[in-house]
Amino acid sequence: MLGLKSTTNPEWAKIVEANLGAFLTDHAFAEQKAAAGGFSLIIAYSEDTELVKALSEYTIEETEHFKLVHDFMIARGFTLGRDTKSNYATHLLKFFPKTKDRTESLVSRCLIAALIEARSCERFKTLADYTSDQELAQFYRDLIASEAGHYTQFLKFARSYQDKSIVDEKWDKLLTYEAEYMNTQGKTPLVHG
Repeated sequence: MLGLKSTTNPEWAKIVEANLGAFLTDHAFAEQKAAAGGFSLIIAYSEDTELVKALSEYTIEETEHFKLVHDFMIARGFTLGRDTKSNYATHLLKFFPKTKDRTESLVSRCLIAALIEARSCERFKTLADYTSDQELAQFYRDLIASEAGHYTQFLKFARSYQDKSIVDEKWDKLLTYEAEYMNTQGKTPLVHG
């Protein structure tokens, strides 16, 4: 369904279980960053009514997810820790060359957002499938459909701004680039680490 070119080793779920507070902090801030990214696109492309409408809903949903994660943390006795830089996002942002072409930039940003959402979905499913903590598993199962919806939404937007064959070629190359990076990850309790 997601089209990713690599999968997470199930052993990663054990790393998360052993460092749940750190993982939940990373997840909470990932939701905040997603909402901020949505707002950034709204600001940059405010004349695109359909994009603004869709991203308005997206930013609300991602903010709600932040609250869900934070509430879950509190219920488990954790305190929200400090945010850290996402090496994953930094790596993805290096894939596309910088451009002043607004359409090209929008397509690139939509593809990166789609990939981040797809990988989040895959990671949440891995955690839900391999954790021994049933409450944690259910919490992440409940988020999977939403993340998958975000992935398809961003991919659909990218395909609406440029010829589908061009976008699909970019998407395929981005997936390969991301898979090569992810094959070196899975050793830290981070959503994308």
